[in-house]
Amino acid sequence: MITGPLPDIAAGFSRFLGQLWSHDALVIFTRECTGRPRKVAGNRQIVDRVTIDELDEIKQSIDPGGVLDGPALLAGSRRRIWAVRDISDILLVLVPRPSQPDAPDPDEVAAVFGIVATSIQQQVAQASPDYLAESRAASSERARTIAELTEAHEATLASVLGTLRSNDLDDRRARITASETASAALIALRSAGAADRALSEEAVTTAFARLQGELRPLLRYREVEVDYIEPPADGRPLPGEVAHAARAMVRAIVLAFGAQPVLTRMRIAWDCDGDNVLIEVRDQGPGTIDRNALTRQLSGRLNTLRGRIAVESITGWGSRVTLTVPLDPPAARPDEHLLSTLNPRELEVLAHLAVGKRNRAIAEELGISQSTIKFHVASVLKKLDVANRGEAGAIGMRAGIVPGGAHAAPRRS
Repeated sequence: MITGPLPDIAAGFSRFLGQLWSHDALVIFTRECTGRPRKVAGNRQIVDRVTIDELDEIKQSIDPGGVLDGPALLAGSRRRIWAVRDISDILLVLVPRPSQPDAPDPDEVAAVFGIVATSIQQQVAQASPDYLAESRAASSERARTIAELTEAHEATLASVLGTLRSNDLDDRRARITASETASAALIALRSAGAADRALSEEAVTTAFARLQGELRPLLRYREVEVDYIEPPADGRPLPGEVAHAARAMVRAIVLAFGAQPVLTRMRIAWDCDGDNVLIEVRDQGPGTIDRNALTRQLSGRLNTLRGRIAVESITGWGSRVTLTVPLDPPAARPDEHLLSTLNPRELEVLAHLAVGKRNRAIAEELGISQSTIKFHVASVLKKLDVANRGEAGAIGMRAGIVPGGAHAAPRRS
């Protein structure tokens, strides 16, 4: 459950908890996950109508580490829920079935949910390719949906206001009341987009300040002077997945620099050109970093976000790493959702299918049995909805999934 794709974690957890306590719906809520802060499973009539505001209110009514068993507003109605707020501030909400009068063992559910919450936090903090692919796809879809809804409702409400303000209507009081109602609805609709952006974006200066806080523990016991060059305060906000990835990649670069025998000074600079976040990390070290290893380490995240990297290292002079990460998601491709359903091992197998390898060669390369490879190939074909390994390999080739980088998320073009 916790090693599979992040989008499936709610469904997997719901199946697991169903053995302990039957429920109609399950919701996991975390503001750390910018792609989908709500991860849901169960009755679509409930989970599709759950709002961020409702979950926020439930969370604020529970102390960290506490539970709630009672009525609450969820999916537009007051209903009995059972909820736990993990010490990591991630919320779990269960809607029990009418046939389940008793509450679950709070310690048992809280303990297993703690494992799930930790798994989510690690994927977000590490900004793995799987997390970034899912988050970026969700951000792109959310932006399109909000734009379409906003345009449609603005046109509708503007038309209503125009009609109600017409001189052809005699009932003045009715016009005033209706106008006020429609105006309030229009304001609420516009603010919904702002609230969503606040949840899914970070100001570039905020993202950079968080980076400095995350680097302090890594540099605490090193006598290294660090120059931080802040981005412009009016720089374009970063999508949440880009901010997480940028910090994760800078941490990896700093660790690579710190592995050198001597390191006295580093310079970390962020900038924005309107379309990209530009990152530069350089040092005054011996220039002995492993450029190929560092490039491979960062390639998964960079491929997912269509980013670019340049690494320079000159013995005796120092090293310099520059990253360019686009802020806007690319146009969606039909294969991307299917690829996001593959787990890391299945991506490895797909990478070898993409270059035409047979099961025996794949088994030898990965150090597992041919029967296990056969099982993984069948799972890949099913998840990608293709008839044979050739079609699966073609999808892998188009996505840029190749041996040696099989853990990388699909490359966007």
